[in-house]
Amino acid sequence: MTYEYADGYKIRDQGATHFLTFTIVGWIDIFTRQRYRDLILASMQFCRTNKELQVGAYVIMSNHLHLIWTARKNNLSDIIRDFKTYTSKAITRSIEAAPESRRNWLLHMFDFYAKRTHANDYFKVWTGNNHPEVLYSERFLRTKLNYIHQNPVKAGWVTEPEHYLYSSAMDYKGKKGITEIDLLF
Repeated sequence: MTYEYADGYKIRDQGATHFLTFTIVGWIDIFTRQRYRDLILASMQFCRTNKELQVGAYVIMSNHLHLIWTARKNNLSDIIRDFKTYTSKAITRSIEAAPESRRNWLLHMFDFYAKRTHANDYFKVWTGNNHPEVLYSERFLRTKLNYIHQNPVKAGWVTEPEHYLYSSAMDYKGKKGITEIDLLF
């Protein structure tokens, strides 16, 4: 597998299962609020239902997501683009409309990062790199799955991966998680 580092890793096989990381600009802790975490879950479910995305695993941390995604229609880059575009707009709309103690600061920061790029006119919420890695073997897949589920444990939020609500770890322990996923095995 060959990767390019000039502008980040590249998705070369649009239908392959990938480990992905989506990071908020400036490592801003936006997902400390439940409404933003729930927005991410709803958006993933929309993509599962309407864009034929397979969500094999996920974890929502305070400022980033780790995911294992597969596009059934060989269009993973399109789904990622649509997901990040929609969630960026939905997050900023929520910041503007609902009570948010950090409203001015968050909007200022997202505006600041937008001005550093030609791709965004108003607000930039996500970084451009998704750090995609093809999960080319079951062993590598299990390594990444474990990494995803251990994130909240390593952060000191829970003692067991399945105790963290915003993760697919519970599903892999044979229980029903907070949102539907597509078990990998």
